Amino acid sequence: MKQGHRIGILLLSLALAGLPGFSARAQIGGQHAFEFLTLPASAKLAGLGGVNVSARDADGTMLLGNPALLNEEMDGRASLTYIDYLADIRQSTATYVFNSSQLGRMGVGLTYLNYGRFEQFDAAGNSLGEFSVNEYALGITKAVTTGNFTLGGTAKLAVSGIAGNHSVGTVLDAGGLFKHPTTDFTVALAVKNLGYQLRPYAGSGREPLPLDVQMGATIKPEHMPLRFSLTAHHLQQFDIVYLDSTQRGKLDENNEEIKPKKSVGDKIARHFVVGGELVLSKNFQVRVGYNHLRRRELRLDTRSGGAGLSFGVTFKLSQFQIDYTRAYYHVSGASNYFTLARSLDSIFKKNSGS
Repeated sequence: MKQGHRIGILLLSLALAGLPGFSARAQIGGQHAFEFLTLPASAKLAGLGGVNVSARDADGTMLLGNPALLNEEMDGRASLTYIDYLADIRQSTATYVFNSSQLGRMGVGLTYLNYGRFEQFDAAGNSLGEFSVNEYALGITKAVTTGNFTLGGTAKLAVSGIAGNHSVGTVLDAGGLFKHPTTDFTVALAVKNLGYQLRPYAGSGREPLPLDVQMGATIKPEHMPLRFSLTAHHLQQFDIVYLDSTQRGKLDENNEEIKPKKSVGDKIARHFVVGGELVLSKNFQVRVGYNHLRRRELRLDTRSGGAGLSFGVTFKLSQFQIDYTRAYYHVSGASNYFTLARSLDSIFKKNSGS
């Protein structure tokens, strides 16, 4: 399989392309190695629009959005996430947060993405059997809080495999967060996927990683059961609009093709993700998210089919917290996110006391 067949977002787009009626607009994905690092890895992240750096609570999976979100409420909590994308693409994520006197507060996370099995052919069209495509990233997060400020970093090892051809890279996420001392307000900045491809795919050169500078804020007005988040991504690049030069435009009254143009408003809007949570109680919340970039890139020419929207719910059952999100990528279908979390401290204390 040629190196040009990118991983991550591009493979997801290729899977979408195999669905009936798919004719999405151009995307900016597939230009880097380890594109899978840009995918939301938990139900809450997906429910808030797929990008969030400032929603600080006890959900340990949020350290995947910004390492500076690591905080004392996450101590001892473990979580497992399962995601079924379209076609046969499946993703699993596990996180655990602990606090020790020697190491301080730390978190570990493992993400594994499997794209299923594909049939391979030679140049003459003869079948060479099946091959698999999978990727994973193992990360260790460290955060330090001083007063109202938290600084955090995550070091990752990323591996991608296509039909036995593997690529390896080192990745760093870094972030900072400010939490208002008296109100429920946080503002944060994160630099995601800063790294180096240690080993490129055989027969190809090194590729850049999907660097993403993100900034956002979350606020819950006093006496209101609502929490709002606004996040800007790809701040290191103003113009993230991609226009396909091969796509035919509509014809005007003179039968001349109308070429699509970039507008300043669209360039700005594609950087923003909006998320909202309805906090009905400590045991039950509802959330919704909107990702404008996703909507613009994965909608059809005639309709959007809900692309860019996501809806989720969080509820607690006994000692477990269960999160579910349904995120819409394309008119052909949506993806389901399931996250199960529990504090392990009570189990360890029970065992040590028996």
